[in-house]
Amino acid sequence: MTENRRIVVTREFAAPRAAVFRAWTVPSELEWFLNPDQPRPDQPIEVDLRVGGAWTVPMVIDADTSYTTGGIYLEIVRDERIVFAWGAEDGWPKLDRADLWAGPIATLEFEDLDGDPASCRATMTLALPETMAEPEVREWLSKGIGAGWRATVERLTVPATTAA
Repeated sequence: MTENRRIVVTREFAAPRAAVFRAWTVPSELEWFLNPDQPRPDQPIEVDLRVGGAWTVPMVIDADTSYTTGGIYLEIVRDERIVFAWGAEDGWPKLDRADLWAGPIATLEFEDLDGDPASCRATMTLALPETMAEPEVREWLSKGIGAGWRATVERLTVPATTAA
């Protein structure tokens, strides 16, 4: 769903919040983020899970298009919430550590599904800043970031070893 400046993707999992949180924060479990239609890149997935730390993922779109993406953590509440400035300092979208709030901000929220700690709902909200002019918002949205995030989040799997 896109509401002016926001893209919201919600998924439900037959796994506890801790397992889905790990799928977003442990390099070996972030493999789901990679494009399944392309060979696995040589560059490793990296995670520095602390406020101010970065996570980076090598993205290969096709033979001609590849870049690093990820984010810089702004807030981390284990098994409940992750907030990050989306992008990479040497990737796409381009991040400027001096002004992390100038670009897209992603918020991931994890909650028990219907009060059952063995299953959860994960909601990812990507917000474009209020300071961004409407033509720039339309340009960002026209790049297909909504469809890209939805397709990426749909690939998220929780390994059986962590789902128990």
